[in-house]
Amino acid sequence: QIAVMTLTLFPIRLLLAAFMMLLAWPFALVASLGPAERAPEQPLALWRKKRVVDFLLKAIMRTMWFVGGFHWVTVKGRQALPTEAAILTLAPHSSYFDAIPVTMTMSSIVMKAESRDIPIWGTLIKYIRPVFVSRSDQDSRRRTVEEIKRRAQSNGKWPQIMIFPEGTCTNRTCLITFKPGAFIPGVPVQPVVLRYPNKLDTITWTWQGPGALEILWLTLCQFHNQIEIEFLPVYNPSEEEKKDPALYASNVRRVMAEALGVSVTDYTFEDCQLALAEGQLRLPADTCLLEFARLVRGLGLKPEKLEKDLDRYAESAGMKRGAKINVSEFAAYLEVPVSDPLADMFSLFDESGSGEMDPREYVVALSVVCRPAQTLDTIQLAFKMYGSQEDGSIDKDALSSILKTALGVAELTVTDLFRAIDQEEKGRITFADFGRFAETYPDFAEEYLYPDQPPFESCAQTPPALTPNGFCADFSPENSDAGRKPVRKKLD
Repeated sequence: QIAVMTLTLFPIRLLLAAFMMLLAWPFALVASLGPAERAPEQPLALWRKKRVVDFLLKAIMRTMWFVGGFHWVTVKGRQALPTEAAILTLAPHSSYFDAIPVTMTMSSIVMKAESRDIPIWGTLIKYIRPVFVSRSDQDSRRRTVEEIKRRAQSNGKWPQIMIFPEGTCTNRTCLITFKPGAFIPGVPVQPVVLRYPNKLDTITWTWQGPGALEILWLTLCQFHNQIEIEFLPVYNPSEEEKKDPALYASNVRRVMAEALGVSVTDYTFEDCQLALAEGQLRLPADTCLLEFARLVRGLGLKPEKLEKDLDRYAESAGMKRGAKINVSEFAAYLEVPVSDPLADMFSLFDESGSGEMDPREYVVALSVVCRPAQTLDTIQLAFKMYGSQEDGSIDKDALSSILKTALGVAELTVTDLFRAIDQEEKGRITFADFGRFAETYPDFAEEYLYPDQPPFESCAQTPPALTPNGFCADFSPENSDAGRKPVRKKLD
């Protein structure tokens, strides 16, 4: 079928779709140069409110989707008016074909700042006056939340905002943690669920799997592509939810998951970055550091903001020279109150159940979460804490403790690795020794630490249900039983 369609229907569809985009471009360009572009803080200009351009662009874009094989779009439920729900939350987000409901409604959207530079498509995007956000710029995220809040509280003066609260593409087998941006304003939202009930999935676009061009090619080679858009009832937040955006987001996600018939997982886009980081100590399949990262966020300690405090934490932990602390001392160490989430995190490091932990292990785990690709930086930090006061050297047991914590595993044999580094058989090694060895043997982890275990990215031993961009569905809440277990132990 692909061979026949590639030689016949595919080129025709591709040309027609490109023509429709080119046809829409001048309308969007002229509209974008109007008064609304010169005063972006104001709602749509009067001539834009007549929806003439909206009508033309909707017709053109619907024709484009039609020639691409989306012959009809099944719509269930009723889209709420802007005065009823200023924000539409869409999930799951799994493909660039999720733009279909955007072009059907001409709602504003929240999307990556880089998208504005895409030729032609970028102009069409700017027409709907989206809220741009940069993942790498923390100040950009703050401004984005403020802009969403301002538009959402405008009493219908702005068009509705469509937000994909997952913040990244998944493969629709579950809903990951919703980011709180759509829920911070505390206004009613309308959940919208998307389904692609096709016999063969050519739609899904994640980090692992077919690329964007291959997805486009395979989809255009399908004679017919199905999509269902269901508008669920407007969700009115309680007073408690208005005060707690995370609770609000979680409850809306639950409603959407029930409508979709899928499970939820408390892991996020950042967890995927951690799992697939290309450092020398790539996380193995049985790592528990994802559970640790989730608990860090649960305490309100965002890893991306904690990196600057690593040296301070390390200095404080190193001064204790291996002395253990209890949960109250751990709370004081982190400068947070004692709470259930803190107790859960404490228990990750309390291997013996004695009610005590080594704060150095927390610093090592936190360093990996904050900078997963910078293996040597984490090891150097660990040497500063575990090393002797004379020359900063460590023995085999200390190396074992460091690497087990850095990898989040229960069992790890470091004898061969230690011997390979300790060429002079001193029984102790320095960071300089470790650095020289790592430079000579950049793949030392695969050879010496877990030569028979596949890296995390393969997920070969897990069920076929994969969560965002390739990390394993075994980490859904019903399977995540690590809350009261040491960080080095496997999840059930």
